[in-house]
Amino acid sequence: MAPTTGPGRIQLAGRTVQLAWLREHSTESAPLFARARAEVGHAWCLCLRPALRLVIRCTRAGRYHVAGWPGEGERHDSHCPFHKLGPALSGRDRYSTQAIREADDGVFIRLATPLTSTLAQPEPHVAAPQETCDEAGSRRSVGLLGLLHWLWEQAQLNVSYPQTGRPTWRTCHARLRQQLCETTINGRGMDEALYVVPPFTPATADANAAALDVFRARLGRHGMTERRALILGQIKEVAPTPYGVAYRLAHQRTPLYARAALHARATRSYRHAFGKTAAEHGATRIALFVVERSPKGHLIAVDLAAMLTTGTFIPADSSYEVVMADALAACRRAFVKPLRYDTVDAVLPDFVLTDVTPTAYVEVYGIQGRETYDRRKAEKQAFYRRQGGQLIEWDIAQPLPLFALSGASAAADRR
Repeated sequence: MAPTTGPGRIQLAGRTVQLAWLREHSTESAPLFARARAEVGHAWCLCLRPALRLVIRCTRAGRYHVAGWPGEGERHDSHCPFHKLGPALSGRDRYSTQAIREADDGVFIRLATPLTSTLAQPEPHVAAPQETCDEAGSRRSVGLLGLLHWLWEQAQLNVSYPQTGRPTWRTCHARLRQQLCETTINGRGMDEALYVVPPFTPATADANAAALDVFRARLGRHGMTERRALILGQIKEVAPTPYGVAYRLAHQRTPLYARAALHARATRSYRHAFGKTAAEHGATRIALFVVERSPKGHLIAVDLAAMLTTGTFIPADSSYEVVMADALAACRRAFVKPLRYDTVDAVLPDFVLTDVTPTAYVEVYGIQGRETYDRRKAEKQAFYRRQGGQLIEWDIAQPLPLFALSGASAAADRR
């Protein structure tokens, strides 16, 4: 009998299992992975028929897991964990294989910001990294915002399904940690180079503090090398200090300190994330920090990238997009927020509805009377006409459009 299809169902060496089971039982599933890799060379995703291939990867610690087959993400069911938008709908396509390379033994990322420096030739703390492109115009390295968007997209945190519950930081932490195990960044394992702030509970407070101490001990001087690393978390508060600011993160007692010049640059570069109106809509701020350890053991942020998200961690490029994303979720729509990574000129929709065929695009128009914005708006509208999908537009001076699915579509969604 043919295996039952459905999102999240995987076939390994002739056995059909749930993806969640594989992730929770890594030791028990290891023989299945090894057999499938030896006999077939890959696993199968059963979200559709015919089944689609999945890459089997083995981490440095010998732990197996599956990943989407390169270039086939948009072929998966829209509710499948391996579904991805097409290359035209993500800034990910603007990188060369020097910047992001996928292989059987993991993903290799070249970060533009160095994580080590030679003490004989120290680098300025807030100097912007120099970026180069290849002959085709593709970026050869990934910036901090690009890395943050890559992590969010890989973990499918830019996706909203009505069937799933309200995501929490625990959800984010678990999905992000899954990505670290298979990734190498600037020659270092990402699980060593990146600390994702864990969710706080009284029962785990001591363990979390110990883990942060271990992470902090890796920083600083090691021989003639000064080591930096990355911290990812939610900015809860930005408090002034005599020398700059202290970033206080949700779920973490230890603050990150930064000079005033860095914070001023961050507020200019990521003005929506640091804007005052975001809090009015229940939004949150996610940041990826480059950190060093001071001689007194403090964590010092020397660079950062920040993004605005909804209260359920869907990225948004403005507070108006927060309103739109919340409205779509309230109407139980399935949608994806395309991420631009480090690109500034990519023509991307604000949201893509994946519960209708053909795909529908959502645009939020928050500025009026500006020539450059109107020109960009016209470019986007021409792009959607070429794509052939439905376009839903919201001019913020007008009421929100109606987003409820039709009766037939809503019934299909409930099934």
